[in-house]
Amino acid sequence: MKPMPDLIFDGHNDMLLRLLQKHVQDPAAAFLGGRDEGHLDLPRMRQGGFAGGLFAIFVPSPTPGRSRNTTPQCSAYDEPLPPIMSQADALPSVLSMIAIMQRLEQAAGGALRICRSTSDIRAAMADNAIAAVLHFEGAEAIDIDLHALDVFQAAGLRSIGPVWSRPTAFGHGVPFRYPASPDTGPGLTQHGRRLVQGCNSRRIAIDLSHLNARGFWDVAQLSNAPLIASHSNAHAICPHSRNLTDDQMRAIRDSGGLAGLNLAVCFLRPDGRDIAHTGVDIMLAHLDHMLDIMGADHVAIGSDFDGALIPDAIGDVAGLPVLQQAMRSHGYDDALMGRICHDNWLRVLDQTWGDDISQDISDSCH
Repeated sequence: MKPMPDLIFDGHNDMLLRLLQKHVQDPAAAFLGGRDEGHLDLPRMRQGGFAGGLFAIFVPSPTPGRSRNTTPQCSAYDEPLPPIMSQADALPSVLSMIAIMQRLEQAAGGALRICRSTSDIRAAMADNAIAAVLHFEGAEAIDIDLHALDVFQAAGLRSIGPVWSRPTAFGHGVPFRYPASPDTGPGLTQHGRRLVQGCNSRRIAIDLSHLNARGFWDVAQLSNAPLIASHSNAHAICPHSRNLTDDQMRAIRDSGGLAGLNLAVCFLRPDGRDIAHTGVDIMLAHLDHMLDIMGADHVAIGSDFDGALIPDAIGDVAGLPVLQQAMRSHGYDDALMGRICHDNWLRVLDQTWGDDISQDISDSCH
């Protein structure tokens, strides 16, 4: 097992969607054996010191909209978002991805575990198992009365982003726009406000990464949990609508929350372009800025593996040690490395969930 400062607990990846789209017949074989496709599989996770993270369930739109892996290589862009998706349209993909995660856990023979508490995460890390937390990137599969929320929580759901950029019944996300402020439109709906309260009462984390500015501030006002932006960078360095302003980062800091460095090149580069030839230095610039604004206890990693174009300096999950070595060479000591790589995520999730929320789940159903 790698020394603790070198283990990464990652705030965001889209592996389940990739397995659904490309390996639906045998996702376990693709995960366990490695196929040199995408960014994540068990052999490369081991190589890169990937200890676990939040595994997103994202439902792609059936109608034309943004392709998640391409951004025009031009000086400015404003990509249209797909329309709202119904719960009926979202459920088949959501259920399939949850089933894939359950199959992976069964097939892995203890090498991957679905974790429902921070005790589960720590135990998995101690046993050199991948600690997998289920996250919804967009709440389309949740009904406005929140009945499905209890069902999905029982299946292991522990984190929700009310939107993936396209609108939902719960709120409005940021478009993929550069250069642009994240203040792009209305925030939470009344149903969204109820979702925030429902997540708080059930101790489910709320992810702000795709919410627009007004939605962010609505959650900040309503929520009693630490604010989390699982995979968002510094707007001061890359003025993309998806990135966080300094004021947003201060609110995250003041709530006791965190923001995770996103490795997607279009959210890293000052020119906003999707160009793989992107150096580690720009990642360090974002980390430095986030640390300057928020402090060492509020910065983490949220890679966006399997959901974005990653710098070729990293390549895939096996390349995480390249970033870590650059952080060390930049002057980050063991204590700071531990906070960024895993401790901050565990602290924030512990504060959000409590160490064991099984009783809270039972109470929320009565």
